[in-house]
Amino acid sequence: MTDRDHTAERLLRSSAAHSYDPAVEIDWDAPLVPGKYFVPPHRSSLYGTPIWERLSPEQRIELTRHEAASIAGLGVWFETILMQLLIRDYFRQDPTAPHAQYALTEIGDECRHSVMFGRMIASLGTPVYRPSGFDHWLGSWIAHTGTGPRMFAAILIAEEILDTLQREAMTCEDVQPLVRMVSRIHVVEEARHVRYARAELARQIRTAGRGRLTFDRLVIGRAAWLTGMRLIDPRVYRAVGIAPEVGRRAARTNPYHRETLQWAAERVVTYLQDLDLITGPGATLWRASGLLPR
Repeated sequence: MTDRDHTAERLLRSSAAHSYDPAVEIDWDAPLVPGKYFVPPHRSSLYGTPIWERLSPEQRIELTRHEAASIAGLGVWFETILMQLLIRDYFRQDPTAPHAQYALTEIGDECRHSVMFGRMIASLGTPVYRPSGFDHWLGSWIAHTGTGPRMFAAILIAEEILDTLQREAMTCEDVQPLVRMVSRIHVVEEARHVRYARAELARQIRTAGRGRLTFDRLVIGRAAWLTGMRLIDPRVYRAVGIAPEVGRRAARTNPYHRETLQWAAERVVTYLQDLDLITGPGATLWRASGLLPR
């Protein structure tokens, strides 16, 4: 067996031992707890700004309700892309190979996660926030054409940022129990997905040509820009009477929000830098994303 198959075997054993069914594990009928936030308050995009200071406690909680829905909506969007990438890749593989079987196992995980995020958004009673326009087209293009380094690097960016945010949320007593439980399940299972994606990305880089990597770095940079810019959809600010563009500008210039983005992205940024994937024209998009330290 190859190293790739040994890794897949370990992940398959972990999946068998530590997988969860959100339909069973989460009490979807439990009411939301009054006075609890939906993301840790210091992670709200407007925390510390003059706008935040003018909001009532109820408005601050309402804002985090929509921010949590925005994060979950982007998570579903990326997970849907990932499932399409994995099933296309599996179609070309030997179904007896452990790495092919783990890809199917991960698709099963992501199906449950997408249902879980969808049910959480429905429980929050918010609109479904997800990319539209050119960003939606780009996601569709990646889902139908993505292979090699850009396939796994683009997904890693969203997965690892979401994982970091959820690791904090699941232990924060100020956060709604529903959000904490969703975060806990996702963190446990996503750890396997991150390990698989990192191993596959490193393997594919070793065989990719220079021209291929130049193009892939640009696509990866665009994925980073999308994640940084649309993690919090500007439309969430309407929920508390703030024009989307006003809220977006306040968040982009908010040092607390910039710190949150950089903190959440630190792990994946370091990894991709070590693989020399944050260079060339794509580096400009990375800097504009707000994910790189200044």
